[in-house]
Amino acid sequence: MENKRKLGFSKTALAQAVAAVSAGYVLAMPAAFAQEEEMMMEEIIVTATSREASIQDIPYNISAVSGDDIEAKNIVNSNELLRSVAGVAILDRGYRNGGMTNNMIIRGLNVDNGANGDIGLSTVSPVATYVDATPIFANFVLKDVERVEVLRGPQGTLYGSGAMGGTVRYIMNKPDSSEFDAKISTSLSQTDGSDGQNFSGDVMLNMPLSDNAAVRVSAGKIDNAGVVDYVNLYELQDGKPVVAADDGSCRSVQDGSLSAEELVFNGSCYTSKDDADTVEIEHARAALKLDLGENVSVLASYQMQRDEVGSRRSVTEGADYLGNAYGDYENGSTMLEASERDVDLMSLEVEADLGFATLTSTTSSYEHSGNGWRDNTSLWVTDRGGFANWFDILYPGTPRPVAHVNAGYEEEAFVQELRLVSNSGDSNIDWVAGAYYMDQDRTTTNVSYLLGLDEYAAACLEVGAACPADGEWFTFFDLQETDFDYNRKETFEDLAVYGELTFHVSEDVHITGGVRWFDNKLTNNTALGFPLIAGDSVDFEEFAPQEEDDIQYKLNASWDISDSTMAYATYSEGFRRGGSNAVPCSGFFFEPNCEVAGVYGKDTAQNYELGVKGSSERMRYSANLFVVDWKDPQLNTATAWWGFFMAQNGASARTNGLEVEAEFALTDSTELHAGYTYTEAELTDDVINVQVGGVIAEDGSRLPGIPENVLTLSLTHSRDLANGIEMVARLGSFYQSDTINSVVDNTLQQKHDGFSIWNASANFVKDSWVISLYGKNLMNEEGVTGAYPSAYMGTDTGTFENYYGNNARQYISTPRTFGLSASYNF
Repeated sequence: MENKRKLGFSKTALAQAVAAVSAGYVLAMPAAFAQEEEMMMEEIIVTATSREASIQDIPYNISAVSGDDIEAKNIVNSNELLRSVAGVAILDRGYRNGGMTNNMIIRGLNVDNGANGDIGLSTVSPVATYVDATPIFANFVLKDVERVEVLRGPQGTLYGSGAMGGTVRYIMNKPDSSEFDAKISTSLSQTDGSDGQNFSGDVMLNMPLSDNAAVRVSAGKIDNAGVVDYVNLYELQDGKPVVAADDGSCRSVQDGSLSAEELVFNGSCYTSKDDADTVEIEHARAALKLDLGENVSVLASYQMQRDEVGSRRSVTEGADYLGNAYGDYENGSTMLEASERDVDLMSLEVEADLGFATLTSTTSSYEHSGNGWRDNTSLWVTDRGGFANWFDILYPGTPRPVAHVNAGYEEEAFVQELRLVSNSGDSNIDWVAGAYYMDQDRTTTNVSYLLGLDEYAAACLEVGAACPADGEWFTFFDLQETDFDYNRKETFEDLAVYGELTFHVSEDVHITGGVRWFDNKLTNNTALGFPLIAGDSVDFEEFAPQEEDDIQYKLNASWDISDSTMAYATYSEGFRRGGSNAVPCSGFFFEPNCEVAGVYGKDTAQNYELGVKGSSERMRYSANLFVVDWKDPQLNTATAWWGFFMAQNGASARTNGLEVEAEFALTDSTELHAGYTYTEAELTDDVINVQVGGVIAEDGSRLPGIPENVLTLSLTHSRDLANGIEMVARLGSFYQSDTINSVVDNTLQQKHDGFSIWNASANFVKDSWVISLYGKNLMNEEGVTGAYPSAYMGTDTGTFENYYGNNARQYISTPRTFGLSASYNF
């Protein structure tokens, strides 16, 4: 099969322009280095401790990226942003799965495989994410952002939603009553492998309403062309596979013109779709800020996003049914795997200065829902180690096998948080105290359809003994297409009280103690069944609830060695709630040891950290060593007999490593940012299958998705050109060493090679205009971080009843992209 010919919109000229700018930038460096001017590093202010503070004064490991930098680098998604932050690993599955499953890993706390992401997992992520003061994972696009802060390690004594691995805070721009501001931006780019272009446009308006009130509104759209070609798609009509009739035509199974023999013996017609993984995103945010006197302010905000994704950004390994190797950017799935989602977030924040302290009340609610189609046919027809495929067992002779799954999720929550923060004064004690409440409802659905099976079964009855399925059980019933229905409804209530107290022993020595008490309850009502026979009902059953309460602690000591150097040590504890699995104890779907498998317990982390921070007029740095002992890590897996979704606890794991970040003002116009992370993450005991026994992951096994070595570099150079134009050129790189796909040595195991991603841009600034030429992933690395290996989702192609698909796939990073963006401030 031939690879698709790639077309472009003067991409060569654009690439040459970016290369020319980069070359000029590099040639300018020796002269720039020769300058000896004294510079001051720009101070970075963060609010991680609920107070404004310099990042160098925070006695633990924190990184921050400003919204101006995010915009200047043409970054619009968290995957690209967090690859520039030391200590964070990303499982990049593209936009299709980006809003469903948190793909961030901090300090190596991960045991989930690289294939997960199609379903709402039983467990919650070890990494907490906040949008302003609301704990929510919604993966909003990065537009009109003031700053992103990344805190490593447990953070339960500072934030209402406890975090075991770390916390990522997205802080949005606020309305400003001091001046009118408006901005319009647009971008046009093209990605290697695509015949189309990527377009985005957005606007922002900040309007003072009075001296004490302002409103800020931003909105935009992203429309990205696809990259991946789906080359073996079933042709569909009315939601059914189209049959290849005896006369060579293609007809719907429902049009009445096909004979019973054609329905029983003939395969499907095939088609293809180029650039199938399109992305369309609409986003908007509105905020109103009121100052009610000198001491009280109110901020009300609403944020929304709507995503529609055409299919996966993943490619198939191996060969098609004719033995031809799949080409670049080709996928062998027989069904498109589209997704869509909606998220709405509302928040009301009231802040009152009480004199001795500042009281903040945050009331928020959100609704987040979506679904994605998944082609499971390869899973049904693959022969695993001599075990016959499911279609041969249950539906023998089916000439058009289709197992298509609709995986959906709905989540809504009400959150109330109160925080009291002591104001600055002459006291040698600072403190933070807070109370937090969340009431959350989550629904996860997974419905499998065997398209056209009802027509096949009816035709078998008419054909009689000639039908390969004659006499099989399913020919005696009135069938429908739904063969598996899973609907999990969970409620979660969380109440917590937390706080920290810092005692300034002297001007140079500071000790902080923190505590968090929490009480939570989770209930699980799940309906699961096999409603293939028309009229069969699927009823909800309440499974074992989980109730947990505990206390966590934190202790931190810091020493200001000099005015510019700090050393610190931290011990902190992290916690992640347990839950309930839908594991039937009776009936047709009975599972062994169902009582034990029906619940999974909490897991906890003990984090030990020793670090140093320093700065000068020309440099800023931070470095730390960490060790995390992880007890009872939660592993998302499947039940032993029927493969229902479940989670279970392992025994223990440990991660340890080194994190270093540094910024250098090489000259008055050139800056270098460098980061390095070394992480060793492995099990420290065997993981035993809780249902049937046996070791499923051995002591010493490496944890998945975690590179041992990560290096980030970013070089920025600015210079004045003619006619009042300033040029700011940037060159950035990211490198990670190899990772593995699964901690369990099973059919999901695969090793992913290390890779590097290089980006370059040149921004030209004049008055209110900014025009940028940029290139991303210049070396066009695949950058694989997750996969469905062929042993799990492949098939013995061409040997099963006219089935030509192959759903083995690897998730790839966004291929090489060249673009042009422009913005104008009014």
